[in-house]
Amino acid sequence: MKPPLTPIAVANAPKAIGPYAQAVSAGGFVFTAGQVPLDPSTMKIVEGDVAVQTGRVFDNLEAVLEGAGCSLSDVVKATVYMTDLGDFARMNEVFAARFGAHRPARSTVQVSRLPAGAQVEIDLIARVP
Repeated sequence: MKPPLTPIAVANAPKAIGPYAQAVSAGGFVFTAGQVPLDPSTMKIVEGDVAVQTGRVFDNLEAVLEGAGCSLSDVVKATVYMTDLGDFARMNEVFAARFGAHRPARSTVQVSRLPAGAQVEIDLIARVP
């Protein structure tokens, strides 16, 4: 018998705006959907540079992880999508500050566009403690 796939839904992160879950727990891991810098109260992209947007993305991700019983210290892999790798250093400052001494594996790629005009999107894989 396969282990169950458990969808995760929390109120303090942007609700899924399509046929997907904010995250899914499976086999001792949590797989988040990509988060863009949507303010969950307005469902609009926050205004500001890539650092401001990356901060909002992490606020959203932390809310989803908390709902799954995890935190950023449980993250094993992050994937960062950016519309301009010229902004990498500013995104990376926020990334490093949020993770502190913890260093998950990471991939960062430049894409031509992200939903709603976002500059950054991040998804995570975390182990359930």
